[in-house]
Amino acid sequence: MQHEAHTHTEHEHHEHPHHEHGGHEGHEGHTGGHAHHGDAHAHHGHGGGKVSWSMAAQATLHCLTGCAIGEILGMVVGTALGWGNMPTMVLAIVLAFFFGYSLTLRGITKAGVDFRTAFKVALAADTLSIAVMELIDNGVIALWPAAMDATLTQALFWGSLAISLALAFVITTPVNKWMIGRGKGHAVVHQYHH
Repeated sequence: MQHEAHTHTEHEHHEHPHHEHGGHEGHEGHTGGHAHHGDAHAHHGHGGGKVSWSMAAQATLHCLTGCAIGEILGMVVGTALGWGNMPTMVLAIVLAFFFGYSLTLRGITKAGVDFRTAFKVALAADTLSIAVMELIDNGVIALWPAAMDATLTQALFWGSLAISLALAFVITTPVNKWMIGRGKGHAVVHQYHH
């Protein structure tokens, strides 16, 4: 009797993958669950929904990656060439925006969106986020005693840069959370990935 029950269970187990392709009621219910989840997800993206800190942190990290690349490159180039503080900072900010937008553009164009539309989306999604990040980042370095005069071989150069980027991340995350909740910022980018 136990053996028969075991065989029956195995039979059900082997048939299950075939039913998944056929679309039985259970599977349709499962699909409906996904559709509902998708609607809820879309609702969060367009405002009015609750935006998780995780989603905001992910969007901020995306921005921070581009900003950090540009910021570090600008500081390294300016310092290596012996430029003054102001030209070095301007170069770092310009490159931060460039790389910040570039990462977003890359993701959107990969989704099959034309460059012009992708560029508009990147501007709308990242401008405020990058601006806040750069304000905090450069503000910390400008106010940190001797940080702007540190050379590439000094721990102060890299330490102040790392701390300023970390602070920029912490302060920009709530900004991104607010923007995504209103259907702006990375909520716009998110539409092109789904």
